[in-house]
Amino acid sequence: MDDDAIRALLGRLARPHASGGQVIERSAILAEGADFPEVLAWITAHAGTPETMVAQRSGGGLHGPRVTEAAQRAPNRYVLPVDTLA
Repeated sequence: MDDDAIRALLGRLARPHASGGQVIERSAILAEGADFPEVLAWITAHAGTPETMVAQRSGGGLHGPRVTEAAQRAPNRYVLPVDTLA
């Protein structure tokens, strides 16, 4: 994919983020059938960052180990700075 095709793809998939930039869901990129590694490299090259997930502290119990597993998964969303897709 070339730069313009990736920019157009992300422009379609992006939504406003609280930071003022744009946010793109990882699942939306995968659902488009786009070359995911190439799109992810483009996002990283344009100062995009994975949205950090805040792991909630668990008191243990049945679901306690899932908190640490969730922190190790791939990010669900990527945030682009303001005017990256403009």
